Amino acid sequence: MACTLVIRFSAMGDVAMTVPVLYSVASRYPNDKFILLTKNSFQSIFIHKPDNVEIFATHTGGIHKGIKGMWKLMNELNKKKIDYVADLHQVLRSIEIDGYFKLKGKKVAVINKGRADKKALTRKNNKKIIPLQSSIDRYRKVFENLGYDSSLNFTSLFFDKDKKNDIFVGIAPLAKHTGKIYPLEKMAKVIRLLIEKSTAKIFLFGGRNELDCLENLGIRHERIEVVAGQLSFYEELMLMNDLDVMLSMDSANMHLASLVNTPVVSIWGATHPYAGFYGYGQNPDNAIQTDMPCRPCSVFGNKPCRYGSYECLKKIEPEMIVEKIMNIIN
Repeated sequence: MACTLVIRFSAMGDVAMTVPVLYSVASRYPNDKFILLTKNSFQSIFIHKPDNVEIFATHTGGIHKGIKGMWKLMNELNKKKIDYVADLHQVLRSIEIDGYFKLKGKKVAVINKGRADKKALTRKNNKKIIPLQSSIDRYRKVFENLGYDSSLNFTSLFFDKDKKNDIFVGIAPLAKHTGKIYPLEKMAKVIRLLIEKSTAKIFLFGGRNELDCLENLGIRHERIEVVAGQLSFYEELMLMNDLDVMLSMDSANMHLASLVNTPVVSIWGATHPYAGFYGYGQNPDNAIQTDMPCRPCSVFGNKPCRYGSYECLKKIEPEMIVEKIMNIIN
């Protein structure tokens, strides 16, 4: 029985994308053990995991902080009798761990992030607008380099969806960076149109720190419920599992909804699905975006718009979004 250390610290969407790969490999190799090293705050993503998957939570702001913290972490990992290392992150912290186990003669496989290709996709001039390898396939390649069959058999974190008579639509209108956020006044129109055109109950998702922003959308209706910051992580996933469709930005909520096999209509501005961060199992036709020569201008949406106006998002009309949603719920 081999023991494989799998490393992916952040961000939430990237950690969520490890689930289909890790669960698929672990279920195919029940006699091996897989230890996922990730941030403490992301443990709750890994529900209903295979019995041979263990989550090792790091506390980078606490006991694992700094040089002493890293040595403490190495010593703790050393007790796990690691045979292989699958580095799905390739950052300074994971590179140090890779080196530690290489010195011990362990086999280490590291993700190829495709940085040059992503730079070519997002550069200002002479962009190469071609689909790049997805993050999930990059993760799979790491396991294959360790000798594992990484064919995907993952469907959902839950075994089935509850039967219901009502139509549930989730909306997650916010994201970490401005280049990913659809104008909120237009999102308010999307919500009003959905209320007019359907009988759907609408749930607004987001973080606890986004609650005020969601409340300030200014829409009050008996079929609208703000659930941001009101549910446990598990309860939020259960609600996503009950949705007929999720409307999301290029954000973690797209990936979380994908993990429970819920269709996602996603809105793309500064970023692009071709960069490899599209939701697992999602229909590419449900990605809404404008064809502009300046986009994509960023892999993560963290660069300011060179024109200052984010026309890539403003040019998307609410009617386009509602039509996609209505096609799914009908």
